[in-house]
Amino acid sequence: MKIALVQDELVRKGGAEQVALSFLAAFPDAPIYTLSYNKDQTYPEFRKFRVIPSWFGKIIKDDINLKRFFYPFAIWAMESLDLSEYDVILQSTTHCSKYIKVRKDALVITYCHTPFRLVWRPNSYEEFQNAKGLKSYLFKILISKLKEIDYKSAQRTDFFITNSKEVVPRIVDAYHPSKSVMVINPPVKCKDFYVSKFLGDYYIVVSRFEPYKKVDLVIDAFNEMPDKKLLVVGKGSMKGHLQKIAKSNITFKEGLSSKELAKVFSECQALIFPQHEDYGITPLEANASGRPVIAYGVGGVLDTMIPHQDTESKATAIFFESQSVDSLVDAVIRFEKITFDPLFIRAHAEKFDEPVFVNKIQSFVKEKFEMNYE
Repeated sequence: MKIALVQDELVRKGGAEQVALSFLAAFPDAPIYTLSYNKDQTYPEFRKFRVIPSWFGKIIKDDINLKRFFYPFAIWAMESLDLSEYDVILQSTTHCSKYIKVRKDALVITYCHTPFRLVWRPNSYEEFQNAKGLKSYLFKILISKLKEIDYKSAQRTDFFITNSKEVVPRIVDAYHPSKSVMVINPPVKCKDFYVSKFLGDYYIVVSRFEPYKKVDLVIDAFNEMPDKKLLVVGKGSMKGHLQKIAKSNITFKEGLSSKELAKVFSECQALIFPQHEDYGITPLEANASGRPVIAYGVGGVLDTMIPHQDTESKATAIFFESQSVDSLVDAVIRFEKITFDPLFIRAHAEKFDEPVFVNKIQSFVKEKFEMNYE
């Protein structure tokens, strides 16, 4: 079985890139093809493996220009990657991994984090919603063309896998796969986290500072609770605004090392997770540290968290019902009346540990390959 891995691009650190690293843990001898690779901007672990970028990636190595020149140059670049020599293609994608060339009889397995958002959910972009006149017209033409390309490329997929139940209907609606979509939840690297004997007096948010992450909601809530400390870890376009609105009980950190971040997780009261995510790794990272999560109860957390109901010793989180200050403040107050079991929480996280994920991926690929070539 000659296998190749494909990742949309490797110019940042995020959940999709972590999944790609886990694919490499499953198939360490396989090359990984990608649109663009920036070894200084993504996870350093990729340097241990054979990463093959497209011609586009030799010119464009940053996220901003990647988006700017995506159509048509990035599409042409991915279509120029010829993987015809491989029996199996395992893709990690939201957009362009699907566009590579493959043999007609090759087994193509697509781990789809979500269908191409600009194409299938354009209204989730403010720029699209606010476009008027000629700009709106051009946007619609572009999206129509991208949808045609994306759908056609997706038809080469033999089996779809995704990260959570949340995403399954989107894949079905967008690509109409002939087989059921398999859910294999992305992993948390439990070895990078630990349960501490010492517990601090602060809550944490670990996030990019972008509008949909709702970090401003958490800051607004903790501004209403000046006796409670909040540590906000991350960076992003809203950094200046968030720091401006935060009161003195709220502090910010960025650029933490892995050890520093593990310490922050292990000694916090709880992680606050206010956004609606398809999946979300940080709640599991908190759990791997033995710490509970206060989460907006929709999306991926329904796959990964055990919400408190009657028995706190068998819970890993409490949920709040709406993305509002009152709802979050109420959740924090409820949280402080509950005693969670750190060892139970850690044991729960281990069910999502990377070796579990690697074994599931290896078994899935092997089973489908044997079926394909029997």
